[in-house]
Amino acid sequence: MVAVLVLILGIIIFLVVAILVYIFNTQRKLVNLDELCKNAMSQIAVQLNSRWDALLALAQTAAQYAKHESETLINTIKARRQAPPSTAEEVKQQQGELSQIMGRLMAIGEAYPDLKANDLFAKTMDSVNSYEENVRMSRMVYNDTATKMNRMVRMWPSSFVASMLNFREKDYLTVDEEKKSNYPNLNEAFGK
Repeated sequence: MVAVLVLILGIIIFLVVAILVYIFNTQRKLVNLDELCKNAMSQIAVQLNSRWDALLALAQTAAQYAKHESETLINTIKARRQAPPSTAEEVKQQQGELSQIMGRLMAIGEAYPDLKANDLFAKTMDSVNSYEENVRMSRMVYNDTATKMNRMVRMWPSSFVASMLNFREKDYLTVDEEKKSNYPNLNEAFGK
């Protein structure tokens, strides 16, 4: 009888320890993924900030050619340069604002052909494009990490630990619907 009680007590202790080890390991994985998401969002913020700097330099270069228009853009860039984004919605908002300003700068470049030939303008435009590529890559890293986090938050039994420790799903960064509508229709392009 005592041997059975010791065996049952041993099984209970083993199960409690196993559950505690699982909760501990799951918490560590969730914290790791949460930090990776924050890091990826921070990388996006750094790249967006660098892009704002490059756009400001581009506007300052354009100021030599189109003083009034460029001063307005420079003031707009300085005013819209906000705190780093920390959510997917804030990233989307800043991307939209950056795209609007980039469009206005391109219009100034078209209106002043000498500006487009300016070496500094061309180099700065290349850096803007480079930062845009870095933002795209950072967005991909964030979404991949958010996917892993969301799986752990939603799948059982880790979902139990996630809800118990107050971990939530991360929002994905999505493509702006307006940008999607500007994509070329390949069926029309190839006559299909």
